[in-house]
Amino acid sequence: MSRFLLLLIFLGLSVQIFSNDTEIAQDSIEKPLYKPFIERYILDEIKNLREENQRLRALVTKQIAEAKLDSSDRAIQYTTSTVNNIFYIITAAASLLVLLGWRSLNDIKKSIKSDTAKRIQGLTGDYESRLQQIEQKMMDRSKILIETQQEITNTNSIHSLWMRAGLEKSEEDKISIYDEILDIKPNDIEAMTYKADALLEIGEVRWALNLTNTAIELDNEYSLAYWQRACAYSQLDKQNEAIRDIEKAIELSETLKDEVENEKHFDNLRSNKRFITIIKS
Repeated sequence: MSRFLLLLIFLGLSVQIFSNDTEIAQDSIEKPLYKPFIERYILDEIKNLREENQRLRALVTKQIAEAKLDSSDRAIQYTTSTVNNIFYIITAAASLLVLLGWRSLNDIKKSIKSDTAKRIQGLTGDYESRLQQIEQKMMDRSKILIETQQEITNTNSIHSLWMRAGLEKSEEDKISIYDEILDIKPNDIEAMTYKADALLEIGEVRWALNLTNTAIELDNEYSLAYWQRACAYSQLDKQNEAIRDIEKAIELSETLKDEVENEKHFDNLRSNKRFITIIKS
Protein backbone atom coordinates (compact mmCIF):
# COMPACT_ATOMS: atom_id res chain seq x y z
CA MET A 1 0.00 0.00 0.00
CA SER A 2 2.79 2.47 0.87
CA ARG A 3 4.57 1.69 -2.42
CA PHE A 4 1.37 2.41 -4.33
CA LEU A 5 1.00 5.80 -2.59
CA LEU A 6 4.61 6.71 -3.33
CA LEU A 7 4.07 5.83 -7.00
CA LEU A 8 1.00 8.09 -7.20
CA ILE A 9 2.87 11.00 -5.57
CA PHE A 10 5.78 10.60 -8.00
CA LEU A 11 3.46 10.59 -11.02
CA GLY A 12 1.62 13.72 -9.76
CA LEU A 13 4.84 15.66 -9.31
CA SER A 14 6.03 14.68 -12.78
CA VAL A 15 2.78 15.87 -14.41
CA GLN A 16 2.90 19.19 -12.48
CA ILE A 17 6.55 19.85 -13.46
CA PHE A 18 5.81 19.03 -17.12
CA SER A 19 2.78 21.39 -17.07
CA ASN A 20 4.82 24.25 -15.57
CA ASP A 21 7.61 23.78 -18.11
CA THR A 22 5.06 23.80 -20.94
CA GLU A 23 3.46 27.05 -19.72
CA ILE A 24 6.87 28.73 -19.30
CA ALA A 25 7.92 27.66 -22.78
CA GLN A 26 4.66 28.87 -24.25
CA ASP A 27 5.03 32.26 -22.51
CA SER A 28 8.60 32.60 -23.73
CA ILE A 29 7.42 31.93 -27.30
CA GLU A 30 4.32 34.14 -27.31
CA LYS A 31 5.52 37.25 -25.45
CA PRO A 32 8.07 38.60 -27.95
CA LEU A 33 5.88 37.98 -31.00
CA TYR A 34 3.86 41.18 -30.89
CA LYS A 35 6.76 43.63 -30.68
CA PRO A 36 8.37 42.99 -34.14
CA PHE A 37 5.01 43.55 -35.83
CA ILE A 38 4.58 46.94 -34.12
CA GLU A 39 8.15 47.95 -34.96
CA ARG A 40 7.61 46.88 -38.56
CA TYR A 41 4.41 48.95 -38.67
CA ILE A 42 6.29 52.03 -37.42
CA LEU A 43 9.07 51.57 -39.98
CA ASP A 44 6.53 51.20 -42.79
CA GLU A 45 4.76 54.37 -41.65
CA ILE A 46 8.04 56.32 -41.67
CA LYS A 47 8.90 54.97 -45.14
CA ASN A 48 5.47 55.99 -46.47
CA LEU A 49 5.88 59.47 -44.97
CA ARG A 50 9.27 59.91 -46.64
CA GLU A 51 7.90 58.83 -50.04
CA GLU A 52 4.91 61.15 -49.66
CA ASN A 53 7.20 64.07 -48.72
CA GLN A 54 9.38 63.44 -51.80
CA ARG A 55 6.33 63.45 -54.08
CA LEU A 56 5.05 66.66 -52.47
CA ARG A 57 8.45 68.38 -52.87
CA ALA A 58 8.61 67.40 -56.57
CA LEU A 59 5.05 68.69 -57.14
CA VAL A 60 5.79 72.04 -55.41
CA THR A 61 8.99 72.52 -57.44
CA LYS A 62 7.16 71.80 -60.70
CA GLN A 63 4.34 74.23 -59.85
CA ILE A 64 6.81 77.00 -58.96
CA ALA A 65 8.73 76.55 -62.24
CA GLU A 66 5.52 76.59 -64.29
CA ALA A 67 4.27 79.71 -62.50
CA LYS A 68 7.56 81.56 -63.12
CA LEU A 69 7.57 80.59 -66.81
CA ASP A 70 3.94 81.64 -67.26
CA SER A 71 4.58 85.01 -65.56
CA SER A 72 7.61 85.67 -67.77
CA ASP A 73 5.66 84.83 -70.94
CA ARG A 74 2.83 87.18 -70.01
CA ALA A 75 5.25 90.01 -69.19
CA ILE A 76 7.12 89.62 -72.51
CA GLN A 77 3.90 89.50 -74.53
CA TYR A 78 2.56 92.58 -72.78
CA THR A 79 5.84 94.47 -73.36
CA THR A 80 5.88 93.57 -77.07
CA SER A 81 2.28 94.69 -77.56
CA THR A 82 2.89 97.96 -75.75
CA VAL A 83 6.02 98.76 -77.78
CA ASN A 84 4.19 98.06 -81.05
CA ASN A 85 1.35 100.35 -80.01
CA ILE A 86 3.82 103.09 -79.16
CA PHE A 87 5.43 102.82 -82.58
CA TYR A 88 2.03 103.08 -84.26
CA ILE A 89 1.15 106.18 -82.25
CA ILE A 90 4.51 107.84 -82.86
CA THR A 91 4.37 107.06 -86.58
CA ALA A 92 0.92 108.57 -86.87
CA ALA A 93 2.00 111.65 -84.94
CA ALA A 94 5.12 112.04 -87.06
CA SER A 95 3.11 111.78 -90.25
CA LEU A 96 0.79 114.46 -88.97
CA LEU A 97 3.71 116.74 -88.11
CA VAL A 98 5.25 116.31 -91.54
CA LEU A 99 1.99 117.16 -93.19
CA LEU A 100 1.59 120.26 -91.07
CA GLY A 101 5.19 121.31 -91.61
CA TRP A 102 6.02 121.73 -87.93
CA ARG A 103 9.29 119.81 -88.08
CA SER A 104 11.65 118.44 -90.60
CA LEU A 105 11.84 114.71 -91.23
CA ASN A 106 15.27 114.54 -89.56
CA ASP A 107 13.96 116.16 -86.37
CA ILE A 108 11.04 113.77 -86.31
CA LYS A 109 13.38 110.74 -86.63
CA LYS A 110 15.57 111.97 -83.78
CA SER A 111 12.55 112.67 -81.62
CA ILE A 112 11.08 109.26 -82.36
CA LYS A 113 14.34 107.49 -81.48
CA SER A 114 14.77 109.46 -78.25
CA ASP A 115 11.18 109.09 -77.11
CA THR A 116 11.08 105.42 -78.03
CA ALA A 117 14.32 104.68 -76.17
CA LYS A 118 13.09 106.46 -73.06
CA ARG A 119 9.72 104.77 -73.21
CA ILE A 120 11.22 101.32 -73.75
CA GLN A 121 13.68 101.88 -70.91
CA GLY A 122 10.86 102.92 -68.60
CA LEU A 123 8.69 99.96 -69.57
CA THR A 124 11.59 97.54 -69.23
CA GLY A 125 12.39 98.81 -65.75
CA ASP A 126 8.73 98.66 -64.76
CA TYR A 127 8.27 95.10 -65.92
CA GLU A 128 11.56 93.97 -64.41
CA SER A 129 10.37 95.37 -61.10
CA ARG A 130 7.02 93.60 -61.43
CA LEU A 131 8.70 90.35 -62.40
CA GLN A 132 10.97 90.57 -59.36
CA GLN A 133 7.93 91.12 -57.15
CA ILE A 134 6.22 88.08 -58.66
CA GLU A 135 9.34 85.96 -58.17
CA GLN A 136 9.66 87.15 -54.57
CA LYS A 137 6.04 86.24 -53.85
CA MET A 138 6.55 82.80 -55.39
CA MET A 139 9.69 82.29 -53.31
CA ASP A 140 7.84 83.33 -50.15
CA ARG A 141 4.99 80.94 -50.90
CA SER A 142 7.45 78.18 -51.71
CA LYS A 143 9.23 78.79 -48.41
CA ILE A 144 5.94 78.60 -46.52
CA LEU A 145 5.04 75.34 -48.27
CA ILE A 146 8.43 73.82 -47.50
CA GLU A 147 8.27 74.94 -43.85
CA THR A 148 4.76 73.51 -43.53
CA GLN A 149 5.88 70.26 -45.10
CA GLN A 150 8.85 70.07 -42.72
CA GLU A 151 6.59 70.75 -39.75
CA ILE A 152 4.27 67.92 -40.82
CA THR A 153 7.26 65.61 -41.25
CA ASN A 154 8.61 66.52 -37.80
CA THR A 155 5.20 66.00 -36.20
CA ASN A 156 4.85 62.55 -37.73
CA SER A 157 8.41 61.62 -36.76
CA ILE A 158 7.85 62.74 -33.16
CA HIS A 159 4.61 60.76 -33.01
CA SER A 160 6.45 57.63 -34.19
CA LEU A 161 9.19 58.17 -31.59
CA TRP A 162 6.61 58.48 -28.80
CA MET A 163 5.13 55.14 -29.93
CA ARG A 164 8.59 53.57 -29.79
CA ALA A 165 9.21 55.01 -26.33
CA GLY A 166 5.98 53.42 -25.12
CA LEU A 167 7.24 50.00 -26.22
CA GLU A 168 10.68 50.23 -24.62
CA LYS A 169 11.30 48.61 -21.24
CA SER A 170 14.81 49.90 -20.61
CA GLU A 171 15.09 53.40 -19.15
CA GLU A 172 18.32 53.97 -21.10
CA ASP A 173 16.54 53.18 -24.39
CA LYS A 174 13.71 55.54 -23.45
CA ILE A 175 16.21 58.32 -22.72
CA SER A 176 17.79 57.77 -26.15
CA ILE A 177 14.38 58.12 -27.84
CA TYR A 178 13.56 61.27 -25.84
CA ASP A 179 16.89 62.71 -27.03
CA GLU A 180 15.83 62.05 -30.65
CA ILE A 181 12.60 63.94 -30.00
CA LEU A 182 14.53 66.85 -28.49
CA ASP A 183 16.86 66.90 -31.52
CA ILE A 184 13.81 67.49 -33.72
CA LYS A 185 12.03 69.83 -31.28
CA PRO A 186 14.50 71.23 -28.71
CA ASN A 187 11.82 73.01 -26.63
CA ASP A 188 9.51 69.98 -26.24
CA ILE A 189 8.76 70.27 -22.51
CA GLU A 190 6.86 66.97 -22.48
CA ALA A 191 9.92 65.10 -23.76
CA MET A 192 12.08 66.90 -21.16
CA THR A 193 9.71 65.87 -18.37
CA TYR A 194 9.53 62.23 -19.42
CA LYS A 195 13.29 62.13 -19.83
CA ALA A 196 13.62 63.51 -16.28
CA ASP A 197 11.36 60.71 -15.04
CA ALA A 198 13.56 58.10 -16.75
CA LEU A 199 16.69 59.74 -15.30
CA LEU A 200 15.22 59.50 -11.80
CA GLU A 201 14.68 55.78 -12.37
CA ILE A 202 18.40 55.25 -13.04
CA GLY A 203 19.54 57.54 -10.21
CA GLU A 204 20.54 60.63 -12.24
CA VAL A 205 18.77 63.00 -9.86
CA ARG A 206 20.80 66.16 -10.55
CA TRP A 207 20.39 65.77 -14.29
CA ALA A 208 16.65 65.25 -13.86
CA LEU A 209 16.44 68.39 -11.68
CA ASN A 210 18.18 70.50 -14.34
CA LEU A 211 15.80 69.23 -17.03
CA THR A 212 12.70 70.03 -14.99
CA ASN A 213 14.02 73.52 -14.25
CA THR A 214 14.44 74.09 -18.00
CA ALA A 215 10.92 72.78 -18.70
CA ILE A 216 9.42 75.12 -16.09
CA GLU A 217 11.31 78.10 -17.54
CA LEU A 218 9.75 77.31 -20.94
CA ASP A 219 6.24 76.76 -19.53
CA ASN A 220 5.51 77.62 -15.90
CA GLU A 221 1.98 76.21 -16.22
CA TYR A 222 3.00 72.62 -17.01
CA SER A 223 1.99 70.56 -13.98
CA LEU A 224 4.08 67.43 -14.72
CA ALA A 225 7.27 69.49 -14.74
CA TYR A 226 6.59 70.61 -11.15
CA TRP A 227 5.71 67.02 -10.23
CA GLN A 228 8.99 65.62 -11.57
CA ARG A 229 10.96 68.41 -9.92
CA ALA A 230 9.24 67.56 -6.63
CA CYS A 231 10.40 63.95 -7.12
CA ALA A 232 13.97 65.16 -7.67
CA TYR A 233 13.87 67.44 -4.61
CA SER A 234 12.51 64.57 -2.53
CA GLN A 235 15.39 62.34 -3.62
CA LEU A 236 17.80 65.11 -2.61
CA ASP A 237 15.98 65.37 0.75
CA LYS A 238 14.92 68.98 0.09
CA GLN A 239 11.52 68.52 1.65
CA ASN A 240 10.28 72.12 1.66
CA GLU A 241 11.03 72.55 -2.04
CA ALA A 242 9.44 69.19 -2.82
CA ILE A 243 6.23 70.01 -0.90
CA ARG A 244 6.01 73.40 -2.60
CA ASP A 245 6.23 71.81 -6.06
CA ILE A 246 3.70 69.10 -5.15
CA GLU A 247 1.21 71.79 -4.11
CA LYS A 248 1.87 73.72 -7.34
CA ALA A 249 1.41 70.61 -9.48
CA ILE A 250 -1.91 69.78 -7.79
CA GLU A 251 -3.02 73.40 -8.17
CA LEU A 252 -2.42 73.13 -11.93
CA SER A 253 -3.89 69.63 -12.26
CA GLU A 254 -6.28 68.23 -9.64
CA THR A 255 -5.92 64.68 -11.00
CA LEU A 256 -2.36 64.49 -9.66
CA LYS A 257 -3.69 64.57 -6.11
CA ASP A 258 -4.71 60.91 -6.43
CA GLU A 259 -1.14 59.97 -7.37
CA VAL A 260 0.64 61.56 -4.40
CA GLU A 261 0.31 58.65 -2.00
CA ASN A 262 1.47 56.10 -4.59
CA GLU A 263 4.52 57.99 -5.89
CA LYS A 264 7.59 56.02 -4.78
CA HIS A 265 9.91 59.02 -5.13
CA PHE A 266 8.03 60.70 -2.27
CA ASP A 267 9.03 58.05 0.29
CA ASN A 268 11.34 60.55 2.01
CA LEU A 269 8.31 62.77 2.70
CA ARG A 270 6.05 60.22 4.38
CA SER A 271 6.68 61.63 7.86
CA ASN A 272 6.42 65.28 6.80
CA LYS A 273 3.36 66.96 8.32
CA ARG A 274 2.62 69.06 5.24
CA PHE A 275 2.84 65.96 3.07
CA ILE A 276 0.44 64.09 5.36
CA THR A 277 -1.94 67.05 5.19
CA ILE A 278 -1.85 66.95 1.38
CA ILE A 279 -2.72 63.25 1.38
CA LYS A 280 -5.58 63.64 3.85
CA SER A 281 -7.07 66.77 2.31
